[in-house]
Amino acid sequence: MFGNLSDKLSQAFKKFRSKGKLTAADVKEGMREVKLALLEADVNFMVVKSFVKTVTDRAVGSEVLESLMPAQQIIKIVNEELCAIMGGEVSKLTIASKPPTVIIMAGLQGAGKTTHAGKLAGLLKKQGKRPLLVACDVYRPAAITQLQVVGDKLGVPVFTMGDKVSPVKIAKEGIKHAEKNGNDVVFIDTAGRLQIDEDMMDELCDIKKAVNPTEILLVVDSMTGQVAVDVAKTFNEKLDITGVILTKLDGDTRGGAALSVRYITGKPIKFVGMGEKLDEIEPFYPDRMASRILGMGDVLSLIEKAEQAYDEKKAAELERKMREETFTLDDYLDQFNQIKKMGSLDKLLGMIPGMKPNALKDAKIDEKAMAHTEAIIKSMTMAERVNPDIINASRKRRIAAGSGTSVEAVNKLLKQFDQTRKMMKQIASGKMGKRGGGFPFPI
Repeated sequence: MFGNLSDKLSQAFKKFRSKGKLTAADVKEGMREVKLALLEADVNFMVVKSFVKTVTDRAVGSEVLESLMPAQQIIKIVNEELCAIMGGEVSKLTIASKPPTVIIMAGLQGAGKTTHAGKLAGLLKKQGKRPLLVACDVYRPAAITQLQVVGDKLGVPVFTMGDKVSPVKIAKEGIKHAEKNGNDVVFIDTAGRLQIDEDMMDELCDIKKAVNPTEILLVVDSMTGQVAVDVAKTFNEKLDITGVILTKLDGDTRGGAALSVRYITGKPIKFVGMGEKLDEIEPFYPDRMASRILGMGDVLSLIEKAEQAYDEKKAAELERKMREETFTLDDYLDQFNQIKKMGSLDKLLGMIPGMKPNALKDAKIDEKAMAHTEAIIKSMTMAERVNPDIINASRKRRIAAGSGTSVEAVNKLLKQFDQTRKMMKQIASGKMGKRGGGFPFPI
């Protein structure tokens, strides 16, 4: 995400870095490049105008121009102002003092309301809440079924009254159902349209009056750029939304919506959808996003992902096996699965400071290799997994056929596993020095 914007800003900053001392004219020339970069990223013109003026005013002060490293000072100011226009601080979900917390999910058709209602419900379930999904989209074919499928995958109950009852009645009955059954958070999945129309808005207003929601979250597709901002502005004027969920942010190379929505609506971006999977939703951290846009990485998010995937018991067991040299192919597969929990490799590497968001666009990171590895290991017998040395030519042919791969792929995996065992033996014996934070193996 933000690949194009990051590249353009990097080019603009080069003009600052190429000069030891900066004048006010140098700053204004460089800021023209920043302005063009933001406009090309589909950032709202009013946002760009305000941002450039604020940064320029701060950058031509004596604190910057007379400093030893004025270019670094300007980048620091840009980082701070990017963070400010996106909201400054993380905005958490409001939880009602008396349950249930009622959250209306609004937005245009195709923005991802149903999926993200499920994603949020799943996220809160992990935090110990008891969410309920309420199906109020009675117009779109299979909308109710889609919500039921999402709820089933997440283990979250879905309240429905079919498609012949008014959405307002369904919403009210859904809340009653939640009160009776101890559900402390209710997500109301409303209907959308291909474009904003009066009927849709009237219905949303009626639902709002009937249920007195704690939150009204607007779901918008960040890939639509300026259109997403216009949609957010209109919904906010009609409904007085409390926050925004930006979807498809992982595919947004421009970043216009993320940089404009907060400024134009005055309402915070609360969550971002980072992929199609039901666990790919994150709180929106303006400071972390600003760092990623400027190529500074996002170490905090990387650490959080590692902690979520980290299993202390398995780590202790792995350490024991390293010492006793009893590491098996099942253990090897388990380490792959720990990495898979953290997300795709290109997204993870994009969080590392100094790694540009699109630096891996031409890299051939074959994530299917992980699936092949799993298939190969699962095609082995238990004895073969514990002691791969017994795998001869005929066994390799059988494993290759069972996993739908080739003998070459089996040989490659066995070679990688052997290298890993040798490396772990060296680490356990202290020959490679002390290392922490996981184990090294080729991917």
